[in-house]
Amino acid sequence: MVRLVAFAGSLRKDSWNKRLVRIAADGARAAGADVTVLDLADFPMPLFDEDVEREHGAPAAAQAWKAALKAADGMLIASPEYNSSVSAALKNAIDWASRPAPGEPPLAAFAGKTAVLMAASPGALGGLRGLVHLRSILGNIQMLVLPDQRALPKAHDAFAADGSLKDAKLADEIRALGRRLTDVTRALAPT
Repeated sequence: MVRLVAFAGSLRKDSWNKRLVRIAADGARAAGADVTVLDLADFPMPLFDEDVEREHGAPAAAQAWKAALKAADGMLIASPEYNSSVSAALKNAIDWASRPAPGEPPLAAFAGKTAVLMAASPGALGGLRGLVHLRSILGNIQMLVLPDQRALPKAHDAFAADGSLKDAKLADEIRALGRRLTDVTRALAPT
């Protein structure tokens, strides 16, 4: 079975990106994936600092975060756009998870895994500029980032009170991202 993690690069409780990635996760589940939705707020990590790492090792939250990513075959990531890039919380979480542990191969949480990206923003571009940066970061840590992605503009008007998207066609497009990631990840799995 394809195992995926789904998460947003936002710490905000009522994040549009958290809502968006849950919809994509539903699509992945419908395609047969086992999906674990993670919340970065549940993994409070200090800013990455090699001195801290050397003196104390990776913090427990960073270890738990990395373990969740290592257990997955692929990732659904909804990334808010902060000043035309990724959020500091998301970049920090990637940095901690990218650190090697004794006896494990380099980039064990990322290398050879698949990802699909999405963003929701109140702006007119929907977070598209930040996705360019995230795609570059993930590609450089040896992930296969699918070309399928979605940037949702005017996110403040796009969601109903229950977290669903008001536009049914758009909701289908977001669920399709989850299905596509599941299908590609399954096709690439060793037999």
